[in-house]
Amino acid sequence: MEIETHPFEPWLPSNAKLLLLGTFPPAPKRWCMEWYYPNYTNDMWRIFGHIFFGDKLYFVDEEKKTYKLDLLKPFLKEKGIAIFDTALRIYRTTGTASDKDLEIIERADLDGMLRSLPECKAVLAAGQLATTVFTEHYGIDARKMKMGDRKEFSFEDRTLYLYREPSSSRAYPMKVEKKAEYYERMFRDLGILG
Repeated sequence: MEIETHPFEPWLPSNAKLLLLGTFPPAPKRWCMEWYYPNYTNDMWRIFGHIFFGDKLYFVDEEKKTYKLDLLKPFLKEKGIAIFDTALRIYRTTGTASDKDLEIIERADLDGMLRSLPECKAVLAAGQLATTVFTEHYGIDARKMKMGDRKEFSFEDRTLYLYREPSSSRAYPMKVEKKAEYYERMFRDLGILG
């Protein structure tokens, strides 16, 4: 049984208004780059390109079949978007990145992340397992949350929101443009998109 430890450093710009939390990166054989949402078929960076630049390929290097990290990192820093995952160490029961095949051995330090992001107003838990881990930790009842909903929760002396958005995985059957509509409302709510 091979236990994997999270391969990337948490991306926590001090000005972050939004914390984007997945579950855990796919296996390295699926990466096209060494950073978050590294699977070339994942829609996350296409969603961002579509919303902020009107071009879903803005962050995509089609020729090399990878993403333009040199554009992505400064953009996320400027917009105040932090990224990490809910699991620090996992075991893949079947070798895939699918939530149903991940056994979480050690959860990430969610409290520590939020403490390090004093301007954070909201969390987007991307995917069902990430949402479950997060809501269990903070005692949030998310059973009635529908796609595009947000729910208020308290952390220490702060009030934050948890957002539920469509998965950026291609396994989730929705066009990039349609997924982007959901994300765009969240970015407008948070003042990240003017």
